[in-house]
Amino acid sequence: MTTTIGSLFDLLRIYLQPQQRRVLVLIVLLALSIGLQLINPQIVRYVLDTAQSGTSLGALVGVALLFTLFGVGQKVASVFASYVGEDVSWTATNALRADLAAHCLRLDMGFHNAHTPGELIERVDGDVSELATFFSHLMLRVIANGLLILGVILLLFQEDWRMGLAGLLYAALLLYLLQVVQKRNVRLWGAARESLAGFNGFLEERLAGREDVRANGGEAYVLRGLALFQYNSFQAHYKARLFGAFMFGLTHMLFVLATALGLGMGIVLFINAQVTIGTVYLIVYYLAILREPLEQIRDQIRELQQSTASVQRIQELFARQPAVLDQGDSSFALAYVNEQKGLAVAFDAISFRYERMASKDVTEDVDEDEKGEKEDEAVAKRDVLDHVSFALEPGEILGLLGRTGSGKTTLTRLLFRLYEPTSGRILLGGTELSALSFRDTRRQIGMVTQDVQLFQASLRDNITMFNRGVEDDRILDVLYELGLGDWYEAQPDGLDTYLQSGGAGLSAGEAQLLAFVRVFLKDPGLVILDEASSRLDPATEQLLERATDRLLENRTGIIIAHRLSTVERANTILLLEQGRVAEYGPREKLATDQASHFYHLLQTGLAEENGGPHESR
Repeated sequence: MTTTIGSLFDLLRIYLQPQQRRVLVLIVLLALSIGLQLINPQIVRYVLDTAQSGTSLGALVGVALLFTLFGVGQKVASVFASYVGEDVSWTATNALRADLAAHCLRLDMGFHNAHTPGELIERVDGDVSELATFFSHLMLRVIANGLLILGVILLLFQEDWRMGLAGLLYAALLLYLLQVVQKRNVRLWGAARESLAGFNGFLEERLAGREDVRANGGEAYVLRGLALFQYNSFQAHYKARLFGAFMFGLTHMLFVLATALGLGMGIVLFINAQVTIGTVYLIVYYLAILREPLEQIRDQIRELQQSTASVQRIQELFARQPAVLDQGDSSFALAYVNEQKGLAVAFDAISFRYERMASKDVTEDVDEDEKGEKEDEAVAKRDVLDHVSFALEPGEILGLLGRTGSGKTTLTRLLFRLYEPTSGRILLGGTELSALSFRDTRRQIGMVTQDVQLFQASLRDNITMFNRGVEDDRILDVLYELGLGDWYEAQPDGLDTYLQSGGAGLSAGEAQLLAFVRVFLKDPGLVILDEASSRLDPATEQLLERATDRLLENRTGIIIAHRLSTVERANTILLLEQGRVAEYGPREKLATDQASHFYHLLQTGLAEENGGPHESR
């Protein structure tokens, strides 16, 4: 617990430091509000005591106006303190949210395979939102109310040591009890937030696969799972809130006892002429003042308990480090111009396996080419790629063939350094991949996949991937060069046309053509094409063929082939079988060799080889 609280205050220090001026303003406002709140009861006592001694009405009116002025000033200071506190807290937590999201994006694919998007959203947004409440309330309630309680107790001691001692014992006993139960409540709220993250992850996955669920009659399974997650979440939250209700009853009982004790002692002292009627009022009022800050501290302790559960999860996420480290030379850029005809690529005895992969860690929305590799725990027991070696000269085009699960997509992911090889080395442009920075590597590799990700943003942002430095004229030149001029002119707002999430309203062919535009603007030295296997209308297919020819011109290419027409573009053929090189050589030579497996494919077609009825994992 001490470590968690320390981590929480470390976050406060890091994210509040850039707002030092506003924090200083907040401290001044809090001090002013507390001071006025403590002074006003003294004015009331003065009125009560002096009224008995026959003070003039004019003097009492003046004191009443002063009381009103101080009361209004206290409320104004409190309102401004609330505003500044909320502004400070949300500025700090928005920065934390951005840092956490950036950290998640830096983590390797193994992490993202083990955690659903819904779970990560709950971590980045839900847990940080808990801290936003804590950040603001820490300033406004814990510190302010703590100082208010301290001031009240000191003033009670000033009036009568017995009253001060009663107030001190009341506050100390309550805070001690809250501290005793805090550890259990943190555990309860941690379980509650964990259950909510699981619920969000389950719901996000099933909604994403709603078409398959409905088409295959999986509604009953989804509803049963949803009911189970809801039940678990209800139970976890019920236990946490029930324990909170117990704390509320306990503090309320203590307040009633303290008020009764203070009132009784005040009456006894007044009867014995040891205090005035104004002092009795002051004692009762100060004890009443103690109730509100102590109740707010009690509530804030509960929020602190929820926040510490959240900060534990945030710290765990920050502590997770990527398995693939960017340790390359960021000052080194791969040399590439069109005259060089692309980048050389070499795989030298590359082996790879998905370490510690189990069924529960595998998401359901994996690429079709990888389903065979990820659905069984057996994948963790064998190499997905086993001593794969090949070399591409600049401008050479490789046709990559193999059954589903043979390792084709894994090979391309290693090029992007989404994973690190278990053994062997990869060279890009004659330089070992590990010696290059992520930025240099990924800037020189372009990829078009079967599933194109389009965002809920403008056409310009979708094409440039939100890079506002790309000029509109450059975008238009590429659109017209790829034959998308007529399609572009039909868009209502040109490059400002707003696309829906997932590219709703666009055909599969149009989405892929936009992916080609992205790669053209990137101008890489190596292009990877995971050709679409769906049937397109003739006009769109012709545009795709033309775009493919233009994209591969003067560039090195790797084509994950699903159709014979695409294989014809390749200079070299690489056939993978269970992660091993089954065949590798020039396309023309293999096509005329009746003993080669590629020759057999040309006679029978590629459909069976790439997911036919005799598919082998």
